[in-house]
Amino acid sequence: MSRIALVTGANRGLGLALVRQLLARGDRVIAACRQPGRASALNALAGEYPGRLHVLPLDVAEPRSRAELVRELPLVLGEGGDEAAPRIDLLVNNAGVLHSGERFGHLEQGQLEDSLRVNALGPFLLVQALAPWLADGARIANLSSVMGSIGSRGEFRSPGYCVGKAAQNMFTVQLAHALAPRGIVVLALHPGWVRTDMGGASAEVAPDDAAAGVLAVVDAASVAQSGQFLDWRGQPLPW
Repeated sequence: MSRIALVTGANRGLGLALVRQLLARGDRVIAACRQPGRASALNALAGEYPGRLHVLPLDVAEPRSRAELVRELPLVLGEGGDEAAPRIDLLVNNAGVLHSGERFGHLEQGQLEDSLRVNALGPFLLVQALAPWLADGARIANLSSVMGSIGSRGEFRSPGYCVGKAAQNMFTVQLAHALAPRGIVVLALHPGWVRTDMGGASAEVAPDDAAAGVLAVVDAASVAQSGQFLDWRGQPLPW
């Protein structure tokens, strides 16, 4: 049965790999990114999967952009928004930012705030805005990082990213409680150290492998696991 998935940060790296695999298994996909006109790989996929892939603009940190995405959904889903209209079965909050070169003594408030907006506040507020469009029993994958694990940090490195992902993890727990009455499963997922622009060429995990692992964990998760922090193989991580 065809499902509907929405993936943020979908124009490259892990987001693009997730879109490809969702399409390959027969799902309808809404792929969101900041500059759709420059997302050549996504636009090529839209040509390969007519009617099943819709590319929409989204800057997850911007309230107006989130609101515009929500306004576009009835047109994309093809219904008028009544109770019988299609709903989103899977939301993957993949969009994120890592500011390189952060050094103690030289950190700036604006950069730290940007990390929080993109990595934590934006995804949480996007879920809140999309809640009426989520199917009961839907799955939400907040792509976190082991760098957001307070218990695993043994060095000073990338504090903005670490704090942003730690905050996202708490938002994951909060969302799990908020959406529990509807049977919606919310997970914080570490996709591994992935070979993307953010992860770098020496990273251990290929984007396709990380995407397959993330989708397998999400598909297999039970309602009882909602709010957990897991890696791409389904193993629990310390908070």
